Amino acid sequence: MEYIYIGDVVNTHGLKGEIRIISNFKYKDLIFKKGNSLYIGYQQDKKVINSYRFHKIYDMVTLEGINSIEEVIIYKGDEVYINREDFDFPGLIDEDLIGLDVYNEDKKIGVVDGLLKSEAHDILVINHNQKKSYIPYVDEFIINIDLEKRRMDIKVIEGLLNED
Repeated sequence: MEYIYIGDVVNTHGLKGEIRIISNFKYKDLIFKKGNSLYIGYQQDKKVINSYRFHKIYDMVTLEGINSIEEVIIYKGDEVYINREDFDFPGLIDEDLIGLDVYNEDKKIGVVDGLLKSEAHDILVINHNQKKSYIPYVDEFIINIDLEKRRMDIKVIEGLLNED
């Protein structure tokens, strides 16, 4: 199983076992549906979604077999995961990019180390010559992504890579 982090249980809601999850996961509309499984906490307890609703900034979820605040409070502060194999996403997810070799004009320049979120666009963190470079994850810089070859081709302009 490949677990993918999708958010955090930030609190409970009401007395009937509803939890508040905060999530920025790209395809959460596919995740938060009745009958889908979530894996919660350090031991990644498998729980099945009984109901879902969106409220303010939270994904509000009840879980099968949990009917009170006393049963669900143990998950407050825990991370929430899904099993990658349970879902077929229509596009790339952030986890697909981590570890890709990054090339500029067929010369390997580094490896994708992470992805930062910003209001304008996501930013790739590239480990380049023992330094970090930050590349906007936008079409102007991303030429090609080949998951089978674990390769990303980018367009480098002056000043884009940390050369210090």
